[in-house]
Amino acid sequence: MQNIRELLLNFTQDDYKKGVNLHIHTVFSDGKSTPAEILSQAQSLGMKKIAISDHNTLGAYLKNNLLNNEMVIPAIEFDCWYMGCLIHILGYGIDVHNKDLQALCAKTKAGTQADIVRLFSFRDPKKVIEAIHNAKGVAILAHPACYWVFSLNFMVKKLMKLGLDGLEVYYLYRRHRGIIKFHSAKKVARIAKKYNLIATGGTDEHGVLKK
Repeated sequence: MQNIRELLLNFTQDDYKKGVNLHIHTVFSDGKSTPAEILSQAQSLGMKKIAISDHNTLGAYLKNNLLNNEMVIPAIEFDCWYMGCLIHILGYGIDVHNKDLQALCAKTKAGTQADIVRLFSFRDPKKVIEAIHNAKGVAILAHPACYWVFSLNFMVKKLMKLGLDGLEVYYLYRRHRGIIKFHSAKKVARIAKKYNLIATGGTDEHGVLKK
């Protein structure tokens, strides 16, 4: 696969609308489809690139033959606490066999699935971002509009000092994310542009992939 940073920078907003979905969950965390089902759904939809980004686990990659598929970008989504908020940091283009990354993964199924357990997962975002970088990946802040902070700009600037590479800009804010939203998608896009951050996108799919 080409350099992950270069790959992500080349995707456009139109790509995320039509053929790229970089935020998908499977049964290895709290999704309903298996990795094989997601891959089959993506192929039937003629998608260009997907990323299975399960919560706190690399199981979808370690237990399935996904890494040899050109459509798949290896990914993970970590729960972290920062500035009094539970935030999610996505890692893209990662080496799933990296020991630093594996050390941060949940040790039980509940740690990938149960909201109440994940709420008490006190991962340090600095260590998460460092582990993603050590695994040759890029670190992206997921669904930024949902974080209950007075200044999203301030949070992003602080995370950038820890090495944050980008923001999930092209996101539809469905399900509870569409209700628990404290900032606008336009604000997220402005911040990403202001700081020249990588802009990614995905649906945060937990069910079946759709057009």
